[in-house]
Amino acid sequence: MQEYVTRAVVLDKQLRGGDADARYSFFTERYGKIAAKAKSSRKIVSKLAGHLEPGTVAAVRIIETYGAQVIDALKFGRVKIPIAQLAALNSLLPEWQPEAELWNELVQSASIEASAANAGAAGMQKNFSWTNALAILGWDPYGAVCAHCNLLNRPARYFYIPRQEFFCTSCAAASRFGRDALILADGQ
Repeated sequence: MQEYVTRAVVLDKQLRGGDADARYSFFTERYGKIAAKAKSSRKIVSKLAGHLEPGTVAAVRIIETYGAQVIDALKFGRVKIPIAQLAALNSLLPEWQPEAELWNELVQSASIEASAANAGAAGMQKNFSWTNALAILGWDPYGAVCAHCNLLNRPARYFYIPRQEFFCTSCAAASRFGRDALILADGQ
């Protein structure tokens, strides 16, 4: 049995059918993205439910026996990123690949209550930037060209998640892409 204790941002929560369990995706400070289930987290008496909502920054304890399972969590803040964008980030991140720069980008956009453990982070709040996040993950929007028209004079402003390609404004507007799969990543 392996145990992981780390700070994490809750990216996504997937409910199971008639089961009281839920599956969560975390982006952790030390281990990158981890998908783990939480037993009985949908029950009204669950001690974990309030600490594991998407957008929450929490200290989590995860054990790995036959799959990862959340054992304990303590919320200490929230990121100021819409839930749909957290789900998009979840779809881009590989599991178990730590990204210290991306962690800093996420945590600096968090509203964190001051405590002894994170007193320095409370004053450094800034907005989350998809341009920076995509550059950290290897898809640098600066200098990217549209995958459809390939015109250099049109800046590639949108990133299409399923195909991992950039598109200019006119090609993105004319396409039939789902709006939830497009990220505004202005490389200008």
